[in-house]
Amino acid sequence: MNQDMVIPDGKWEFNDEVTKVFDDMLKRSIPQYEVMREAVTDLAQQYAVPQTDIVDLGCSRGEGISRLIDYLPFNTFVGVEISEPMRKSCIDRFSDRLPASKVRILNLDLRHRYPACSASVTLAVLTIQFTPIEYRQQILKNIYDHTEKGGALIVVEKVLGGCNEINELLVDQYYSMKNRNGYTHDQIDRKRLSLEGVLVPVTAKWNEEMLQSAGFSRVECFWRWMNFAGWVALK
Repeated sequence: MNQDMVIPDGKWEFNDEVTKVFDDMLKRSIPQYEVMREAVTDLAQQYAVPQTDIVDLGCSRGEGISRLIDYLPFNTFVGVEISEPMRKSCIDRFSDRLPASKVRILNLDLRHRYPACSASVTLAVLTIQFTPIEYRQQILKNIYDHTEKGGALIVVEKVLGGCNEINELLVDQYYSMKNRNGYTHDQIDRKRLSLEGVLVPVTAKWNEEMLQSAGFSRVECFWRWMNFAGWVALK
């Protein structure tokens, strides 16, 4: 199925159609996608401690877990995914090769609950941006409270520029990238409109302040491309 057929006219949903084309959609929509994913995987391996949980919040179809699971045989994996089509796809991805005790994929609303876990590494890759702003600080605090001392949270987010002029420049560059990757201007506009009020980014500085307020003592940006950024935050 061509992903262009699943850009909605209404609000964005991670439904069955989006799930089927999700991996291709990310590669065409997220700048330096492979570079970012490889950096996340490398950092996660650095901080993973045997006999602890590796948590992936908003795990979608399980790409983050898939890149780590063969390298971390002495860890258990906990994926959280509120979209039922995504969650089912993720379960199917691992069910044939791994016991249920190795990978748990939970349907859980982070606004109200957090998984029982003891994590050395937590991934939140393009996830926090889809939660309402008023819940984000508590979600980050929950992550901190369920992280082992010395553990890491790896966050990737879409971000706003620090002022309107810079933000417009970053957005223009991002839309140009999407156009080069095969999106028409009409498709870009339709997706933008569908995501309004669903994906709500904040500035890089605001993200860093929330991480520090949650308790993470060291926060470092490890990747940035225009209006996308990634941080590693250490407990």
